[in-house]
Amino acid sequence: MTNWRAVFGHDEPYDEQVDGIETAVETARDGGYAVIEGACGTGKTMIALTAGIDLVRDPETDFERVFVLTSVKQQLRQFEADLETINATLPDDWNPVSGLTLVGKADVCPYNRERAAGFDDGTVYDRCETLRDRTRDLTGEGGETTAGTLAARARQQQTGLADSGRPNAGARFLETAGEPTPYPPEIPEYDTGGPVGSEVEYCPFYARYLEDLPDDGEGEAAEAVPFDFTETGLVTPEELVALSVRHGTCPHSVMGALLSHVEVVIGNYYHAFDPTTIAAFTGALLDESTFVVCDEAHMLEPRVRDLVSERVADTTLRDAETELSRVIQPVKLEREGRRATGGSKTADADLVRAELADTDVSFDELEATLEFVQDLRGELDRRVRAHLDREHPGWNADLDDMTALHDDEIPLRDPAVPAEDEITEWARRAGYPDPTWVRAESVGAVVARILNEAEDEERSRAAPAVGRVLGEWYRRGHTDHFREIELERTWNDTEPADSWRRVYTAKFALHNCVPSDAIGSRLASFGGGILMSATLEPMDAFTEVTGLEYLAREEGRPVVERRYGLHFPEENRESFAVAAPKFTYDNRGSPGDDNPTRTAYADALAKIARLPGNVLVGMPSYAEAEWAAGALEGRIEKPVLLDASSGDEATQSLKDEFFAGEGKVLVTSLRGTLTEGVDYKGDRLSAAVVCGVPIVNTSSPRTKAVRRAYDDEFGDGFEYALTVPAVRKARQAIGRVIRSPEDVGVRVLLDERYARDSWDSVRPYLPDDGEFQPVSLDMLGMGLERFRSRLE
Repeated sequence: MTNWRAVFGHDEPYDEQVDGIETAVETARDGGYAVIEGACGTGKTMIALTAGIDLVRDPETDFERVFVLTSVKQQLRQFEADLETINATLPDDWNPVSGLTLVGKADVCPYNRERAAGFDDGTVYDRCETLRDRTRDLTGEGGETTAGTLAARARQQQTGLADSGRPNAGARFLETAGEPTPYPPEIPEYDTGGPVGSEVEYCPFYARYLEDLPDDGEGEAAEAVPFDFTETGLVTPEELVALSVRHGTCPHSVMGALLSHVEVVIGNYYHAFDPTTIAAFTGALLDESTFVVCDEAHMLEPRVRDLVSERVADTTLRDAETELSRVIQPVKLEREGRRATGGSKTADADLVRAELADTDVSFDELEATLEFVQDLRGELDRRVRAHLDREHPGWNADLDDMTALHDDEIPLRDPAVPAEDEITEWARRAGYPDPTWVRAESVGAVVARILNEAEDEERSRAAPAVGRVLGEWYRRGHTDHFREIELERTWNDTEPADSWRRVYTAKFALHNCVPSDAIGSRLASFGGGILMSATLEPMDAFTEVTGLEYLAREEGRPVVERRYGLHFPEENRESFAVAAPKFTYDNRGSPGDDNPTRTAYADALAKIARLPGNVLVGMPSYAEAEWAAGALEGRIEKPVLLDASSGDEATQSLKDEFFAGEGKVLVTSLRGTLTEGVDYKGDRLSAAVVCGVPIVNTSSPRTKAVRRAYDDEFGDGFEYALTVPAVRKARQAIGRVIRSPEDVGVRVLLDERYARDSWDSVRPYLPDDGEFQPVSLDMLGMGLERFRSRLE
């Protein structure tokens, strides 16, 4: 065991931290994973960073970097803060630990950050790729100029020298991250010397990056980084932009150059599990020299399930249809003795034939794929209209006032019975053989290449995305994958007044019901690591659904579990599991109903809400949150704030209002963002209550399909797919109260399933440390008063 204490960022570790660090180090040396459930205050981020950095700096291991994955921005900031703490306390003769936080192009592109040159979040990716390609074309082998010349020409506009050599007083600088760049706010152009209009736009930041790369492709790309990252320590996104643009180079390219050279990389789950991101950016990190940290690991399964599922929208099918037509049209017209006229820039027949000659895609396949996509859109339209006719008769009478329509699903098989889906059956009956599905991916790639060549512009095309989804639709199984049509409520007044497209976006969806293989295979690619959260129990279920059990069983890679409870003063908290009637639909009815169950919950909520300070109320849905807020209005003297499904800005405003001034009650849905990843530290929260067990809508076709797939995979789909995630949601919500040794508060789980042993009890899924005392509704008031008097 090496001296990890030299890395640890504080004077004395907790006992749990000593055990956690040494367990993680020993397990990773054997290629395994430590699975740690640690209550708030355990210091999980410091455990993970200390263990990982110790392994990276130990010359006897093969580890070269720590790769942190977290789904919560606040936790990302915590890793940054802890890494800064480690660097501040390292021995004087040690280099600081180099670190980098990953973000997207939209966050670091100088033009996009300042909304200059027509950039915005919707166009930055396509514009960036086009400008990069043009810059490479101008500077590559046989190009017009050098990268250094391009950067100098753009810089010349700012240094005040016109072509005549006289000062140019009108020069303007693009500024971002508090730094002036050497370039103008407009995209510069290079005149290739051809006819009028032969000027080519290029990116001066990328040109400078290319200029700084080692000559002849030798050396490392990190040599193009304009600062000494071995001495800089953690480089935050804002610092990355400032350090890069000061030198006139591209921040995103610098981030890519640093990626595999820094010792700690902090990112999101999609950096390790999204196939597109891995292929384009982070692939170099996914090997045995990486120690991976999966933070908030209770979210690993649902997040990865979404990342490895596929969707293609009706609008994308339409765009792919247009792209296919533009490639097919010139050849077809030529065969008919006609020429293409008007419209957007289209490939000519010679270009299409030349590109096809270099591939194994035939012109007949282009036509067959176009016909397939057209018919697929027609079948989608037919199914959506039939569904709406069945579920909402008269739906198209007045769509401008159709408030009854909501997000919906159209299953393409019985979700409880694995079988071939109806679209696959339809395609076979319609005469489309298996190769039509499989070849669509190759066809899409060729179409994109032809159009990019014709337009001299690299941009995202629809045809490759459609081709990929069609190929996956054909290849994937029918038990572990579920196919449906998703209807997302939108508004598009450019569509006809009686068209469903006016109010819905429709998507063909291919859901990965059991992502354990995808998770397990990705974890297998790393050298070892830690998966951690405050809510992982039951551990056996967690290791099964994340593929860890498979790694241990089939590959012999150790998986070591640890659980650390709250070690803050017990006298500062009370935790109740209240035997209230089950808060299920059968008992409570609709939010407008008046019955004994709702009366009991309203009374209990009022007792808890009257506690001094801020109180958080978590309900199973936003509709139930609205009911609870109404039930509390007039019964308590505090202001009652109601959270609704909204954007980040509205949520942040609501949090600010909740934290300001005297005590309030905040009522929200357990499906929202206010019950996970939000730090209610200090006196921001004195009590939290969860009403019911927040099991997702079991009538959803997708939920039924996941449950059935989990039945087949793990034996108990209801437990693995529904009950366990619901209890973790509840535990996350009540975990907001006690965040430090000084925090004082009450935690309440309100539903008899938390309090009693019964056929549907969830008490076995709570920690077995006796924290949550079972009490009756009558005794709840006495317990609250006893706690309040103890603190007075």
